Amino acid sequence: MNDRFEERMSDEKVRSDTRIVAGLGAIYCAGNHRDRRRSPLVSDGAALGVYGRRVPRLCDECAEHIRYAEKRRAYCSRDPKPFCAHCDTQCYRADELAWQRQMMRYAGPRSMWHGYAIPGIKHALEARKWRKTMAAKAAETKES
Repeated sequence: MNDRFEERMSDEKVRSDTRIVAGLGAIYCAGNHRDRRRSPLVSDGAALGVYGRRVPRLCDECAEHIRYAEKRRAYCSRDPKPFCAHCDTQCYRADELAWQRQMMRYAGPRSMWHGYAIPGIKHALEARKWRKTMAAKAAETKES
């Protein structure tokens, strides 16, 4: 772990995003990897106390994906950060991006039953706002 990672993880928005992604990863892992041994996540973010007492329990495969997601979120150069799905520069490797999409498709609808209802609503509102903004930009471009 380096100083830049620690500095970025001190930002509450980064910590919140990291907790949500790891929580969704835990939902995915519990639903799809029941036959695997799961243990509390050991990562740089967990060492910094990002997860508090709710450290997600993940199999080794999912833990690797979440460790990767922690680093990508910490080192994101965008401010304010858009949703990765709406970003014009993809910093995720193709295989990691595919896993994230698969994980979110599975865990997203189930997340409200696992304590993520409010972040889910905020996410839906932000996505709606983004779509409106993009539609306005497209209309403005057509008029020019």
